[in-house]
Amino acid sequence: MTDRKGKFLQFLVIAVITIAVGTGLIMLSNANPAEAYGNFFRGIFGNLNGFCEVFVKATPLIFTGLGCAVAFRTGFFNIGAEGQFYMGALAAAGVALGMPQVPGVARIILAILAGFFAGGVWALIAALFKAKLGISEIIVTIMLNYIAINLIGIAVRTFLMDPSGSVPQSAKIDESAQLGQLLPPTRLHAGFLIALAAVIIIWFVLKKTTLGYEIKVVGFNKRAAACNGISVMKNIVISAFLSGGLAGLAGVVEVLAIQKKLLEGISSNCGYTAVLVALLAGNNPIGVLFAAIGMAAMQVGANTMQRQMGVPSAIVDILVGLVVLLILAKGLMNRKKTKKQAA
Repeated sequence: MTDRKGKFLQFLVIAVITIAVGTGLIMLSNANPAEAYGNFFRGIFGNLNGFCEVFVKATPLIFTGLGCAVAFRTGFFNIGAEGQFYMGALAAAGVALGMPQVPGVARIILAILAGFFAGGVWALIAALFKAKLGISEIIVTIMLNYIAINLIGIAVRTFLMDPSGSVPQSAKIDESAQLGQLLPPTRLHAGFLIALAAVIIIWFVLKKTTLGYEIKVVGFNKRAAACNGISVMKNIVISAFLSGGLAGLAGVVEVLAIQKKLLEGISSNCGYTAVLVALLAGNNPIGVLFAAIGMAAMQVGANTMQRQMGVPSAIVDILVGLVVLLILAKGLMNRKKTKKQAA
């Protein structure tokens, strides 16, 4: 009970600090904090379109956040969700546009599988570099991000470019191969249901299966895992592939449900935000769901503040960074306290 009370007080302190800093930043923008917060919550709950937009923006964050969480659990620091997102988007667009003879539902399934595989392989490259050459996965995944982004740039200017236009983007995917809307005329789409299914599946795998147990053990102590007959490299490779595949699904959904075409800058830095989502969630799949929705809600509310009052939406990015730093500081203080008690 005391431990729970302590955790509650810690999170309460983080919340108070975050609100205080947010209020200060709003005041620096020459805006009334009460009015700004009012617009913030009206943007989220004021109408159905705004409310649904939260889940639209949360969907790619759920996929990429899950991907990062799975990788982080084995100590594989995947900073490449951005590139894996792009590779998933590229593969999905290639299937959706290049296989018009395949019926719609089958083409959607093939696009999803292709996107998952492409993202998984892109992450697997970094895992193999780490395993065989001892090169840091952080460096490799970051470099692979740039390669993937530029591959998209080449694709939309050459073999996937819309032949009827001059803008660097692909042709529009026909309606039969698009993911359907759940609540027209809002943008909420079936991809959100796929994201929910992914959360449940990953939670089950990590919590209820032998693979999940081995991933957890490898993340805690690689040497102890190896001494107990658990293959460290096998689990890192599997977690890397799963991580990249999940990030690739974010690209698939963005292409098939939102943009309905392939174009540059399609991720809006979603892959980098995923790292923050995973950290906020403590690498817990259920936590990722709520962290992604919370972050998306902040983005929607902040955009409304900016439109109505001119308050910069970048304030949200500052606050998210602050929350992550405070949570990391809390974890460090708790570890020091535990070590002192053990001594």
